[in-house]
Amino acid sequence: MSSADEIKQFAEKYGIKNSSLIKTGAYINGEWIYPESSEIFAVTDPANEQHLLNVVNTPIELIESAIKDAEISFQSFKKDTSGRQRSILLKKLYDLVVENLDDLAIIATLENGKALADSKGEIKYGSSFFEWFAEEAPRVYGDNIPSADTSRRIITYKQPVGVVGILTPWNFPHAMITRKFGAAAAAGCTTIVKPATETPLSALALAELIHQAGFPKGVFNIVPVDQERTRVVGKLFCESPLIKKISFTGSTQVGKLLMGYSAESLKKLSFELGGNAPFIVFDDADLDKAVAGAIGCKLRQSGQTCVCANRLYVQEGIYDEFAKKLTSEIKKLKLGHGLLPDTTHGPLIHDRAVAKVQSQIKDATSKGASILTGGEVEKELGPYFHQLTVLSNVTHEMNVSHEETFGPLVPLIKFKTEEEVLKLANDTPYGLAGYFFTNDYAKVFRVGEQLNCGMIGANSGAITEAALPFGGIGWSGMGREGSKYGVADYINIKSIVIGGI
Repeated sequence: MSSADEIKQFAEKYGIKNSSLIKTGAYINGEWIYPESSEIFAVTDPANEQHLLNVVNTPIELIESAIKDAEISFQSFKKDTSGRQRSILLKKLYDLVVENLDDLAIIATLENGKALADSKGEIKYGSSFFEWFAEEAPRVYGDNIPSADTSRRIITYKQPVGVVGILTPWNFPHAMITRKFGAAAAAGCTTIVKPATETPLSALALAELIHQAGFPKGVFNIVPVDQERTRVVGKLFCESPLIKKISFTGSTQVGKLLMGYSAESLKKLSFELGGNAPFIVFDDADLDKAVAGAIGCKLRQSGQTCVCANRLYVQEGIYDEFAKKLTSEIKKLKLGHGLLPDTTHGPLIHDRAVAKVQSQIKDATSKGASILTGGEVEKELGPYFHQLTVLSNVTHEMNVSHEETFGPLVPLIKFKTEEEVLKLANDTPYGLAGYFFTNDYAKVFRVGEQLNCGMIGANSGAITEAALPFGGIGWSGMGREGSKYGVADYINIKSIVIGGI
């Protein structure tokens, strides 16, 4: 772990006002744990590969103990707190996050690489789930259902499922935890979180605020681990009989593994997995709005979000004009370190992400695609800075038409008819998000109903907010986060039949 002096220097160097947010240990049963014999792993800035801090690589035996602590805490948390009391805790936590927004954004930018404006947006978005679920917590209640037998009554109760194992990715190190923990806490569940190895500092800062908000011991536990131990912890969470639900955001490949690990204990599962989002621009669309929507949707965080547009289908009548306008606007954007004031887009997270973008460009150009802008790695900025790239003349045979990119690569695919583009858009096992632009409102309903996606933006490239039931279908996962449905995956419905009335 980093020393107190190193943490102080870190805070001063980057202008972090509340240095109490900088934690490098594990948070278990209401205490910060720094095992003397523990291994550590380094957190680095992807923009320049500079070392930031060392974080504890939580020992497996300590994680097993944390699971037991979470189970003990659950027995009292579900019984001794009302929905209103949990609401008060979540609202206090919301206020604390808002108070520390600037510091939390700096931490996210340093370990994730995204532009500071994007990080501030994430913190605001993430905090909104605490506010939302603070309002939902007092409303988790059942029904009185009339029986067919007039001498009986059916009463239903909504009860928390138990300890929840939470596994989160690096691309939204703050919001992916808040969206899950907010719902879990509202329901009365306790949690144990394994954050992404690349971005543990944001998660640990959030743990400190949860501590300050006054949540009971054991309600929130966080166990940072390195990449090698991550695989062990995922399997441990799934196989532990004390953990009753897994909430995971990540790749479809890993989701399938976790589902297999969970089979023996038959846990509740909610998975937000990979995507391959279509973005369709019809001839009758407002071009300026469509271009702005494409840039915001496809290139947010340099294309490293699960709901990013992946395949851009443009109708032939406006294809050339759209390509020209899009390319012109993209050229105005600026790569750089996320803390620099003029930066709009930061680096990719690691060399594997860069290699995937490069491989898709190479494949596409070898099959006839043309590069309208970008195409290279900006090595003078750093090894993970990839130029924002637009490809034209992309066809269905190219890898970029089938594989999720997770990078700043915009492939433009020409289509003729609505029937053709719907067939192309739905030709994927994934179904997380989809987008389309048109001024024909009959088409809004028609296309929206036929796209095989869990979430769709019609004339909007931005869809995410706390009120949205976030989630996909098919290989993009199961369950919904946020919205009035968000608590459902964290509860069991119990029915009591009362006779002799």
